[in-house]
Amino acid sequence: MSEKSVVKVALVSCGSEYAGVHKELESVAKSVNAKLVFPEIDVSSLDNIGRDFGIEAASPDLRLMMARARAVVEGMADVDGVFITSCFRCAEAAIVRNELRRYIHKYSDIPVISYSFTERTTAATLMTRMEALTTIARRKHLLAREHQTGLTAGIDSGSTTTKAVVMKDDKIIGSGWVPTIKVIESATEAFNQALEQAGVKQEDIQAIGTTGYGRFLIGEHFKAKLVQEEITVNSKGAVYLANKQKGPATVIDIGGMDNKAISVEDGIPGMFTMGGICAGASGRFLDMTAKRLGVDITELGALAVKGMQENVEMNSYCIVFGIQSLVNSLAKGSTPEDVAAAACYSVVEQIFEQQLQEVDVREPLILVGGSSLIEGVPKALSKLLKIEVLVPPNSHLIGAVGSALLASGFVEE
Repeated sequence: MSEKSVVKVALVSCGSEYAGVHKELESVAKSVNAKLVFPEIDVSSLDNIGRDFGIEAASPDLRLMMARARAVVEGMADVDGVFITSCFRCAEAAIVRNELRRYIHKYSDIPVISYSFTERTTAATLMTRMEALTTIARRKHLLAREHQTGLTAGIDSGSTTTKAVVMKDDKIIGSGWVPTIKVIESATEAFNQALEQAGVKQEDIQAIGTTGYGRFLIGEHFKAKLVQEEITVNSKGAVYLANKQKGPATVIDIGGMDNKAISVEDGIPGMFTMGGICAGASGRFLDMTAKRLGVDITELGALAVKGMQENVEMNSYCIVFGIQSLVNSLAKGSTPEDVAAAACYSVVEQIFEQQLQEVDVREPLILVGGSSLIEGVPKALSKLLKIEVLVPPNSHLIGAVGSALLASGFVEE
């Protein structure tokens, strides 16, 4: 499939037309040159479809979702990707949505993502998800590359920090990491740090890749060859740094404002989910915890490793109430170590409850993002899941590394 081809996306949905979300789905699909397709089904199959899936859904719309999913798997619909969506308020829909995602992922090689919408869902909210889906469909050949070649750079303009790397023939030779304040200025500062450390000039760089929230702005500014969303870039950077590009893997990326859980096969994302109920499941909560304890964020992990999260009662599904729980615990005499441990455990517990239920968790489990450097986070995640958690070298640079790696595909063209 060429870069300009229209990507056919099967819309397997329940209620999007009633909630006023459908026009937003159409809008975001159009913006990434995709076309929404509604798989045709045999109407008579609706009576028994619930029995076939082991879910006797009361809603006829949910039964229609199941029938359309089966039509995709059985090849009755010619599509390049599947977008499954239903209202977040409906518990029955959540069960059906998750089951259908697993079903399509298991019985086809078609990329699939899912989303639970609200009446306020906008095209901008859906953008990263739809962009990732179409990227996987269009750029499988690029995502399959295992080695970086030439002299390339990657810039990750994140919500709280901006990272940059310069790579040459599979090695990071320079890196930069600064707070994100003004997008272009922060990107320039991080890039200059990486260039200086690498001992090269910007004009020597053969291709630049950008990702993150500010990817379009900095991509235009630096005339990047690759401007790509963070789902595909970060998962590629994670398995590359962990040297786990073959076979299955699960990537958890805990960012400054949101997090991502991605099921990866041979370096290519399959199922993924991003975001959460609140920033209480992000690095922002850990940053606020560190400030409340009067320590630098880099010191929080060492405290957490020494603490016991069981000694602190937490309620951090809301970042505000989470901090309130920590304050109350400190007032009752809890140690800073126990509070730090509780904060780390709370973040990974939310990721487990809100996101890891929606992807197939297969080892190795690779933890990346700035929060992976906080020692208490991988410890808490390993304790919760009872499996080994792998934190690769330069885990905080995965977006920049993935961008530089994928950008090298344009050097050879």
